[in-house]
Amino acid sequence: MLLKIEDIHTYYGFSYILQGISFEVDQGEAVALLGRNGAGKTTTLRSIVGVTPPREGKIFFDGTNIAGLPAYEIVRKGIAIIPDTRRIIPNITVDENLRLAMLKDKEKDRSRQKSLIDMAYSYFPRLKERANNLGSALSGGEQQMLAIARGLVAEPKLMLVDEPTEGLMPTLVEMIGDKLKELRETGLTMLLVETNLDVAFKVAQRVYVMEKGLIKFSGTKTDLLGNHEIQQRYLGVSV
Repeated sequence: MLLKIEDIHTYYGFSYILQGISFEVDQGEAVALLGRNGAGKTTTLRSIVGVTPPREGKIFFDGTNIAGLPAYEIVRKGIAIIPDTRRIIPNITVDENLRLAMLKDKEKDRSRQKSLIDMAYSYFPRLKERANNLGSALSGGEQQMLAIARGLVAEPKLMLVDEPTEGLMPTLVEMIGDKLKELRETGLTMLLVETNLDVAFKVAQRVYVMEKGLIKFSGTKTDLLGNHEIQQRYLGVSV
């Protein structure tokens, strides 16, 4: 088991957001966290990487309890997060953004760095075309590609992906979904927060449904597709 969450409780100030959730993500698995806005999905990702650490509970990553560790230590252990805000650096080039994402690992030599950047460009050829453009000159879709590519070149054991298709046009939504599926098929372990169910079902093998800081459903995507009551009650849709 690569990631195991045990009864975590997370607050924003006095607001009680995560109210004792537990779940698991196995090595090589893609899991989706689903739920309406405000369910606690993004807070879950932020709790895992230590940005908003839980006050109670345990987070085991690769057998070690990482709850309470500084965020930079958690990232160094092999977790990459692709935030919903993308957080690329606007005043440096695409290529420099990718190189900067590898700085934390001083053991990567130049040939390895080049290999990783080439790999990122193979997934997102548009980024190679824009390699010398500033981050600020990219479209929303290109920024999302760069955000994912930055995570990839860090060679994570686990990638946390938060709302990767939010605000994108339908053709880009489909493309991002296809790329995430490709990455999952390489064996990359992934925890995906996504409101677009088509994308979530394309990428993930299992799903957890959240509501008001609690896990309300867990199962395969087939289980959820067959449970219209859960779909209507916690997702507001029926597929």
